[in-house]
Amino acid sequence: MAAISAERNAVAIVAPEPEAQSSEQNFRFYDNRQKYLMFVNTCSEKWVVAERVARELKKLKPAPPAVRFFDAGMGDGTVLARVMRSMHEAYPRFPFLIAGKEISLEDVRLTLDKMPDRFFEHPETVLALTNISYAEAPNLMPTKPEARAAMTWKAVALKGNTTAEFERQILELQPFLARNWKTRVSEKTGSLIPETPTTLILYREDCAFMLADVIPQKDEPVADYDLVIASQPFRLSAATDFKAKRVLAPLARALRPNGRLLGIHSAGNDPGLEIVQTVWPGEDPFTTSRHALLEATRQAMGPDAVNFRFDPLPSSEALFRYEMHTLPDEIDSESASIGTSTLLAAWNAATYVAQIDDERLGEAMSKPLYLEATRKVLRKNGELWFNDESYVISRNPTAA
Repeated sequence: MAAISAERNAVAIVAPEPEAQSSEQNFRFYDNRQKYLMFVNTCSEKWVVAERVARELKKLKPAPPAVRFFDAGMGDGTVLARVMRSMHEAYPRFPFLIAGKEISLEDVRLTLDKMPDRFFEHPETVLALTNISYAEAPNLMPTKPEARAAMTWKAVALKGNTTAEFERQILELQPFLARNWKTRVSEKTGSLIPETPTTLILYREDCAFMLADVIPQKDEPVADYDLVIASQPFRLSAATDFKAKRVLAPLARALRPNGRLLGIHSAGNDPGLEIVQTVWPGEDPFTTSRHALLEATRQAMGPDAVNFRFDPLPSSEALFRYEMHTLPDEIDSESASIGTSTLLAAWNAATYVAQIDDERLGEAMSKPLYLEATRKVLRKNGELWFNDESYVISRNPTAA
């Protein structure tokens, strides 16, 4: 893993000091579709994360009636679809329960668009999508009685046996999604929350008999997962205790005996951070290590922690990197001219990963110096990459 020298060769481009940011500003950046989609389509992060998740499949010990997988934040479904392909390779005829949380309507649409071929290749699949909180999503049901009463629960048995048939029926769900996947900003916390708690379940009608014990039932919530992935499930700026109590501890409790939770988050110490620090000297949002997160989660779980193993993994296994896609010799050749589109993609990726808010971005981009900073860092490193780190929480095989 390449380390970045603490002494920057580039001249710092001083931007105004950040002022206190409102939750609304944080939310608007975090949910910005243009930034997100540009990042997803110009960087290999989704591919690399899916490969990292696939390595966990060899360590699972699933038990009937299904291999149970939960994606705590599906995004556009790229990681989920790739993991499902790897699951089919590992367990070609095992029934699957694939569950995922996603609050973004656009991302649910993108995820579902990738599912017709998954139902074709692996007919024994049950897919459950929900928009409720991390603490509740593994059960696919809210805990508060009033939220349960307002819950929309829809199970769809897909007819036919071709991808075209499955695609048409999934497209017919668009009005349902538009009605039930609406969101609003909480006046109390500033967080994005669903207007209607909703769970959508899809499976093949011709496999309903064999999947009878796998298809979730509205009044019988069961969180009993073999594998949970928590990839970038919270804002970098969130308090460590919040990340542990509100996200990681509930997800860990959703594991069955021998189940594994794989956590992944940005680690910094890469050219992306170098770009950010050239514009905002001293900026470093990557301050919570995997060790600190695991210890906070252990504390948050209280007496239950004895039933789990909190493994930070050795650095050789925990740390990995992904890159921004570029054309051959587009950056590493001294004679090559780095195009504006490449510079903008690199700037977007660096500031997206560092979760820089829109107000500071707007100020920095009102002057051409941000492009000069990006160009200089790309020239220096010959490419643009980012570091992630991973860790595992596993439930003991004898845990109750």
